[in-house]
Amino acid sequence: MTEMGSSRARTIGPPPPFDAELAAGLAVVQGGAPVPLTPDLIGALRTGHVAAHAVGDDGLRRGGAYTFADHRVPGPAGAPDVALLVCTPTALDAPAPVIYHVHDGGMVAGTRRSGMTPMLDLAEPHAMAVVSVEYRLAPEHPFPASVEDCYAGLSWIAEHADELFIDPDRIVIVGVSAGGGLAAAATLLSRDRGGPALFGQMLGYPMLDDRNDSCSTLQMRGLGVWDQVSNETGWRALLGPAYGRPDVSPYAAPARATDLSGLPPTFIDVGSAETFRDEAVAYADRIWQAGGDAELHVWPRGFHAFDAWMPQAALSQAMTRARHDWLRRLLAT
Repeated sequence: MTEMGSSRARTIGPPPPFDAELAAGLAVVQGGAPVPLTPDLIGALRTGHVAAHAVGDDGLRRGGAYTFADHRVPGPAGAPDVALLVCTPTALDAPAPVIYHVHDGGMVAGTRRSGMTPMLDLAEPHAMAVVSVEYRLAPEHPFPASVEDCYAGLSWIAEHADELFIDPDRIVIVGVSAGGGLAAAATLLSRDRGGPALFGQMLGYPMLDDRNDSCSTLQMRGLGVWDQVSNETGWRALLGPAYGRPDVSPYAAPARATDLSGLPPTFIDVGSAETFRDEAVAYADRIWQAGGDAELHVWPRGFHAFDAWMPQAALSQAMTRARHDWLRRLLAT
């Protein structure tokens, strides 16, 4: 097909294929979430997301390897307090490096307990603490509520590092999907406000660009678990009437940022057969153009969030190893 871009026509080929092992489980995955996501299905997504991804107390303790506590900390000016879930390794002889976790959910779903199993899986081999932020959800709370909540929580843990027994100089912000977009946005916000100097950012198949018109977005229309319709639903919930306008803030859609210099070391990964492929690749490329440090992985034939839905698949295991390897190298610096 041929699509008209802002300056030239683009000829777009057929969608990339799905990995055979992943494709076999895709029908099961699609049965567990509303596909595509439309505004009337946000409630169903919230119910299903919590059921599928929230972690109970025993899962947080990990057989005694971790303790956990909930904190309510000051939110943005004039806004409610922000809830943080703090998970700390039990065997520590020095302040722990920390993953600051921003959960997924398309900007419209999830809690601070969402996605905590893979976060603790990532943290535990490196003796890292995990702090997970519960930000306000769209559409009830449009931009800038979510990113301001994330920034407020980040600022609080940096200021209270001693009492949390964490190392404020080794905070790695981590998010996948919508959480990856919010992690990137909070990183930009912290840079621009002179906030906590992050040690690194890990952006898994991040939701970065509200324009929703990349080649990969058009190729994957109607396919996978998060397509162009779902993406529009999430972005419209966050941005309301501002959706797609030229003046959208980079703190809402980080792909809109004109300056990607001064960012911490960055890890980005994405599937080749998913909506977010091109915006993730472009973000890494623009960090390099600005003289920054980025590691990019494009997983062949992977659909959106395949590792979360099918963690035992061979491609998921390779993705997990790459994330651990990057984190190990980062912490060794």
